[in-house]
Amino acid sequence: MEFRNEFQSFVTESKYETIKKHTVAKGDIILSSFVSENIRAVILPDSIDKAINKADCFLIRPCVSKICNKYLFYYFSTREMYQQLINKIHGATRPRINTTQLKLCQIPLAYLPEQHRIVAKIEELFSSLDKGIESLKTAQQQLKVYRQAVLKWAFEGKLTNKNTVGGELPKSWKWTKISDVIKTLDQGWSPKCENKSSHHNNEWAVIKTTAIQLGYFLETENKLLPINLEPRKQHELQPGDILITRAGPRVRVGVCCMIKHVRPKLINSDKVYRIRVKANEIIPNFLAMALNSPDYSDEIERMKTGISDSGLNLTQKGFVQILIKLPPIKEQQLIVSEIESRLSVCDKIEESIVQSLKQAESLRQSILKKAFEGKLVPQDPNDEPAGVLLERIRRERAEIPAAKTKKTRCKGNK
Repeated sequence: MEFRNEFQSFVTESKYETIKKHTVAKGDIILSSFVSENIRAVILPDSIDKAINKADCFLIRPCVSKICNKYLFYYFSTREMYQQLINKIHGATRPRINTTQLKLCQIPLAYLPEQHRIVAKIEELFSSLDKGIESLKTAQQQLKVYRQAVLKWAFEGKLTNKNTVGGELPKSWKWTKISDVIKTLDQGWSPKCENKSSHHNNEWAVIKTTAIQLGYFLETENKLLPINLEPRKQHELQPGDILITRAGPRVRVGVCCMIKHVRPKLINSDKVYRIRVKANEIIPNFLAMALNSPDYSDEIERMKTGISDSGLNLTQKGFVQILIKLPPIKEQQLIVSEIESRLSVCDKIEESIVQSLKQAESLRQSILKKAFEGKLVPQDPNDEPAGVLLERIRRERAEIPAAKTKKTRCKGNK
């Protein structure tokens, strides 16, 4: 294999005007000009044949007599190509690369028949890998269903009252409003913060709404409070606080967790309710788990107000009127223990699945690395050397300007 410096060599002159007009067809490659951790190239399927108008992407149409489009596509998926793109980005607010920079990217070029063999082997290995990934993701979805089932059974009394029938409330339980079991409900403070997180316990910071996840708290999701602002210490978070998001996109409103551990000097956000309960009435984690269970999640979903899914609210007035099923304190403790026992098993399985998915991605990159180092398929001594192909490309490129000049002169003589 050899490296080719000029990417443009693989796009024919006859296609240049078409590419400029953003007309896409089957086999074209679309690449975002914005470089991020999730940058991906997309190869268009056979069913695509239409025009697009995307100023923020590259449309790449390989010359099929010189390079296989899938070969090029797979190289765009490698860490090596990603690193090349990262090294060429410019712009502070919207980092991106331009056409000139893209043309300077290097690709390992094999002779065309070898390119097709490499693509075939990649797809064979990826097919097996994808089946394994699909199975892992199916297991992840099944875990989510099971978690919700555990919460549903728990707050129907089925984990601790084996004789509960249908929708009957166990005799020791009672219905009560949230307002009757909470001591305080307030929302925090959202000043203009630094555009960076705080990782030191001696710095004041304000949490972002993403700190609240379904059933757990992420204290690292915060923004540093400027040193010229006096912290509002009344909003400092403490273990045992229940947090529920009250404003934001639909999928992020009504997400609830209880804080088990938290660093000092972390302030609640204005977009989050903080609840402190009456200890003689209810256990904090019991209420947090109840609010994340299917029945209460559905009720909270119906309460959300707003004209757009991108900005909804959960009003305090409606929230505190929610009726919850309340067992005695000892049974609450037992229910929390039963839930945590079952969900801890789910957490271990989930951790194993996530690790396996990371390993699968590493294996995918390993396959690609070997492919573009010439180590995935055997070399064929009958193949034309890549250097010959490169030389032919150079000659063809050199002939194009001459041909254009000759054609222009002929028109002028007429």
